[in-house]
Amino acid sequence: MTGTFTNLHERAKRKQSFDDLYPIITSRENILLAYRMMKANEGSMTAGTDGKTIADIKKLTDTEVVNLIQNKLENYNPKAVRRVFIPKPNGKQRPLGIPCIIDRIIQECFKQVLEPIAEAHFFKHSYGFRPLRSTHHAIARVQHLINHADLHFVVDIDIKGFFDNVNHTRLIKQLWNMGIRDRRVLRIIGKMLKAEISGEGRPTKGTPQGGILSPLLSNIVLHDLDMWVAGQWEKFESHFPFKHNENRLRALKRSNLKEGYIVRYADDFKIICRDWKSAEKWYHAARLYLKDRLQLDISPDKSQIVNLRKRKSEFLGFTIKATKKANKRVAHTGINAKKKAQIKKEAKERIEKIRRYPNAGNALAYNSFVLGLHLYFKKATHVCNAFSRLAYDLRTFMFNRILKVGIYEHPSNPPPSYLKFYKTSWKTYRVGRVYLYPLGQVNTETNLNFDPRLSIFTEEGRKMVHRSLRPDVQTEIINLMNSNIPNRSIEYMDNRISRYSMKMGKCEITGQFLYATTVHCHHFLPTNLGGTDKFNNLRIIHKDIHKLIHTTDHDTIMSLKTRFDLSDNMVKILNQYRKMSNMELI
Repeated sequence: MTGTFTNLHERAKRKQSFDDLYPIITSRENILLAYRMMKANEGSMTAGTDGKTIADIKKLTDTEVVNLIQNKLENYNPKAVRRVFIPKPNGKQRPLGIPCIIDRIIQECFKQVLEPIAEAHFFKHSYGFRPLRSTHHAIARVQHLINHADLHFVVDIDIKGFFDNVNHTRLIKQLWNMGIRDRRVLRIIGKMLKAEISGEGRPTKGTPQGGILSPLLSNIVLHDLDMWVAGQWEKFESHFPFKHNENRLRALKRSNLKEGYIVRYADDFKIICRDWKSAEKWYHAARLYLKDRLQLDISPDKSQIVNLRKRKSEFLGFTIKATKKANKRVAHTGINAKKKAQIKKEAKERIEKIRRYPNAGNALAYNSFVLGLHLYFKKATHVCNAFSRLAYDLRTFMFNRILKVGIYEHPSNPPPSYLKFYKTSWKTYRVGRVYLYPLGQVNTETNLNFDPRLSIFTEEGRKMVHRSLRPDVQTEIINLMNSNIPNRSIEYMDNRISRYSMKMGKCEITGQFLYATTVHCHHFLPTNLGGTDKFNNLRIIHKDIHKLIHTTDHDTIMSLKTRFDLSDNMVKILNQYRKMSNMELI
């Protein structure tokens, strides 16, 4: 689908409209890609109101899945959405809407086709729920404006219940204005928005969190806000003369316009200003725009103007302040107080779990928790101080609970995963054979701005993101995709492609490159012995090597060994396969 998505993106860049999207959305390739994306999503094992998960879809063949989706879309009526509440850090609960698994796959089909079109229109400083962009890029943009533009006033706007208050009619108009003018597609999206919520009835507004399409639709809603703010300053055409583009903003400063730059991550956004007067203007202008144009209210108690020279502003779990350094002020970022309290609480729960059940699983779960925190907050300028303090506050609690079940020592022969992130000079606890990752051992890392050339929808952008698949491998993958193996599950067919791609088309025993006509996909643990179609149980091998794994005929074994010139190591691997199939070793 890469070529199709690239074409949609390029057409959208040229401001073309689209009234022919339904055939692309319902194409076999797009549906199989949607299944692949859903399978990789951890939430695919969460059941909707019908009680089904991705495990129920995996049993079907790829043709059955394609026909199921296509037939359901012929007269589409989504099933009721399951309502789930998850706790928020402030003690309140966040409502989630979990569609049924088939409806989620359908939403993924729509998202894949609509996203390249929307990405061509989106503002460059919107970072939430977009390919390749992250919270770190949003923080980096704020840091850049403080450090290089000397902007020290922030307008914090909190939209009250954004996801629950999106206006459906307005959203459909925004899709139309982006060039998405396939009426059948818009009608189905309308049905998705109005899908019944179990126990609550049909909603008249909002995009339920938990739906696959909701993040993209929320960005489309707030795209108007991005462009309005940018049009007031960043994209405003100056009436004052200037010679070079970099002097355009300097020319704008001669006007009476209010200077301001928006940085947005989903519904969380800031407008960065130079002075209090401009910040006040932006606060009221943004409040009125959201109310009048998007029919959204703000939370007065959470929305404010902050002078970063005097107070900290919070954004995406970080704190930001403009502190004095030499003759200027620079961005000082840290971890906000609520997040610190949450980290302490969860760390104590995980440590207590290790004390009660000192096994490798709980120790590794604790390590995953610590590493996740370090990878997220290492972009903060003073992360070392923050985590050193957290480790200090937890040291007595950890000593009292872990010392009875673990050993406190310098790591000796730690696994490569430990050495990749941490030094062995720090003492830490060992539980069984697992060394616990030290909470206080983290160093700050330079936070870089997002490079707008990066894109998964342009050839240039993809080259910057990853190296391309070899042409010969790509050709054979296409041939494998077009092949038909009756009665094989969609999980088997999809994982067969993944395995071939990972091995760059080479036989896992001989290392020989395999063409589609010579590829066989072997179950390491045969299905008749309890093996599954999961990725880790499949092996890509030459079809005659497959014969060698299962044959008992001595002459066939000797003939194939000679033909492939199998080394001792290859025979050793081959015997592992034969052993798993309860065959005699050769």
